[in-house]
Amino acid sequence: MEQKVNPWKDNLTNGLILGLIGIVYTLIVYFLGMTQNKIQGVIFLAIQLVMLYILIKSYRDNFRHGQITYGQAVGAGVIIVLYYSIIMAVFIYILYGIIDPGLVDKQLAAVEQTLSQRGMPQASIDAAMKMQAKFMKPAFMAPMSIITSVIYGTILSLIAAIFVRKEGNPLLLDTEETSTEE
Repeated sequence: MEQKVNPWKDNLTNGLILGLIGIVYTLIVYFLGMTQNKIQGVIFLAIQLVMLYILIKSYRDNFRHGQITYGQAVGAGVIIVLYYSIIMAVFIYILYGIIDPGLVDKQLAAVEQTLSQRGMPQASIDAAMKMQAKFMKPAFMAPMSIITSVIYGTILSLIAAIFVRKEGNPLLLDTEETSTEE
């Protein structure tokens, strides 16, 4: 009898790998002073997409016997991203709450500068900054990062799964596949 596949358990290591990559990348961006650079966010999305492809492919090859449907690949990707999101939420809380509490003020100053460059009246800028300051607290940012990471990660998983899926021969009996999924 074959062992049952547990995607939650089998993708824990992959989620930890992606979380570690996220922490290292965030620290590099932080130490280089590029936290306000929007291009670094696009670069990290590309890194996440490539890593999700590699990690889902690893799951397929190591736990699914080289075969995975599109839905299973998307599910594995979402599970990986969920683990990643939780790790990053804890790290964001530590970064903004303990390591550098002044980072919030730097981000608020950058937002204020952007609004003033757009020509907004000062009263509107003040109202926007007051609202922004309510949401820029580590206790609020950490849980919100889970939600946004899962949304972006689901989209990236949908893309990566296109290239990872590898289904078996439908003309053969799938007695093995049904016994592992029950």
